[in-house]
Amino acid sequence: MFGKLKEKLKNWVSKNKEEEIVETVPTTTNKKSKSVSKPKKISPKKESKKKVAIEEPKAKEEPIITPKKSIFSKFQKTLTQEKFDNLFQELQIILLQNNVAYETVEAIEASLSKPLVGKPMKKVNLATELKTAIESLLINPPNFINQIKSSDSKPYIILFAGINGSGKTTTIAKVAHYLQKNKLSVCLAAADTFRAAAIQQLEEHAQKLNVPLIKKDYGADPAAVGFDAIKYAKKNKIDVVLIDTAGRMQNSDTLMKEIEKIARVTKPDMKIFLGESITGNDATLQAKAFNDSIGLTGIILSKADIDEKGGTALSVSHVTNKPILFLGTGQDYKDLEIFDKEKLIEKLGL
Repeated sequence: MFGKLKEKLKNWVSKNKEEEIVETVPTTTNKKSKSVSKPKKISPKKESKKKVAIEEPKAKEEPIITPKKSIFSKFQKTLTQEKFDNLFQELQIILLQNNVAYETVEAIEASLSKPLVGKPMKKVNLATELKTAIESLLINPPNFINQIKSSDSKPYIILFAGINGSGKTTTIAKVAHYLQKNKLSVCLAAADTFRAAAIQQLEEHAQKLNVPLIKKDYGADPAAVGFDAIKYAKKNKIDVVLIDTAGRMQNSDTLMKEIEKIARVTKPDMKIFLGESITGNDATLQAKAFNDSIGLTGIILSKADIDEKGGTALSVSHVTNKPILFLGTGQDYKDLEIFDKEKLIEKLGL
């Protein structure tokens, strides 16, 4: 992640970094040329003694040191708003080209402008300020396991939502595996009753992971499937229920109302949006729509291992004001990376 964005940001910072270069410029000193005076004729008539005035040598002039013009010379002594706008224009293009949403770009601009505009250029550290601006966009995620174990909810219910083809079912299996590794029992709910192979796919994962699966026939009420899974978990003292739902486009009113109904019936403790890291602004728009609809708790981004741009992670967290919980980094159950804000910033190389 961040391969291309990292390179572009480093180039931008390097290009606009002030370098104070001082060179010595000696001034020209006018030295009087030595002249040979002709001997005066001595008058035989009268000798007269005259006082000869001795001229004291002039003090040697010190060389004047003047600063050499740096690449920031166009900014003179301070960075005005107009000059900042010109500086940021190039950065804006870099961010947009690397899947950072326009709304997020505007937030970065506002965050950068405050500490830079009106400040002496020699005190400006672009890399530090840019890093701070990007850090402010990302919400620190809670400790996923501690949050579940410390909750009074028994079982702890997690609802997954997203569009078609984002890897939701596989990600649910990864989360189930992660919970098992942390000594938590899991039950799966096959509430995607519309996709032809959805129930079968989740059933295969349940068998591999050796966890119970609650399902109904295709076309059944998905909210009822979730309700039955919770009932089963309570009876069997299972710690966590993971509810799979059908993929749906955020602009489908009917399907969005359906996910709202599932949320009302199951009353999940956590509502997770699953999006693809490589889809850029589309994932941001989708996450925003789902957040407006059901009120998300967190986000998981799949295919982060093949995302060279990285802007989606910045944008989705900023636009929804929700933390990224995990990054999907492959197809195996173990390929689920806990999101670490600091590590993500380190990958930018600032």
